[in-house]
Amino acid sequence: MKNELSRKSDFDFFDEAMHDFFTPFYGRRGVQKYMRTDIKENENDYLMEVELPGLDKQDIHIELKDGYLNISASKSEKQEGGKDNYIHRERSFSCQRSYYVGDVRSEDIKAKYENGILQVVIPKLTEQKEINSRIEIE
Repeated sequence: MKNELSRKSDFDFFDEAMHDFFTPFYGRRGVQKYMRTDIKENENDYLMEVELPGLDKQDIHIELKDGYLNISASKSEKQEGGKDNYIHRERSFSCQRSYYVGDVRSEDIKAKYENGILQVVIPKLTEQKEINSRIEIE
């Protein structure tokens, strides 16, 4: 019994709380928690699948600026009257991530959100071939 109690478990609540509150001192551990992204190359485009569980479509914002596709999400819990005796709440958050996509027109990008996955289709840039034309000298 003594060995069972003295054995350190994998999860320590207070250790995790210290890392959450003092991230600049401890640094980020593990992988990114939000907006994990898979990118698949197809023949004519790229398919990005961004994991955003628990959100509504209205919570997600996509913007194209200077060749970067910026995706941001924010969710906040609305408190309705009455006093609740919450000790800790974590269902409100915001996160954002940027992806370099190059000189793509925003009209050509398609996005769809379903079952916690944001799918963004970005067309491949077609190489513009230089057209040779003769310039006459006057």
